[in-house]
Amino acid sequence: MQKVIAGYTVDVTQEGYLVNQSQWNRDIASEIAKELGIEGLTSGHWKVIEFLQKDFAETGKIPTIRRVNKVGNIGTQELYALFPEGPLLKATKIGGLSKPVSCV
Repeated sequence: MQKVIAGYTVDVTQEGYLVNQSQWNRDIASEIAKELGIEGLTSGHWKVIEFLQKDFAETGKIPTIRRVNKVGNIGTQELYALFPEGPLLKATKIGGLSKPVSCV
């Protein structure tokens, strides 16, 4: 299905995850964050999002929270502070990635 986010028409799943990562941009990320109750993405948010995107590009898999902790050097408490009530679900959605298998 299609949805207009930040003025861009993008393909999304029923849960609102982008189908095509190439349609993602920072404007879309900011708008999705607002929809999820996160006002204003900080450098901390971007650090997490960029790690998720980079790791996915390298491995072809959405990293687990444990991998974000160990490889990304981003603590669990920091993740929950930045993305309350489901950090991996929110961060992947904002970052234009698919829903994590570990969160199905």
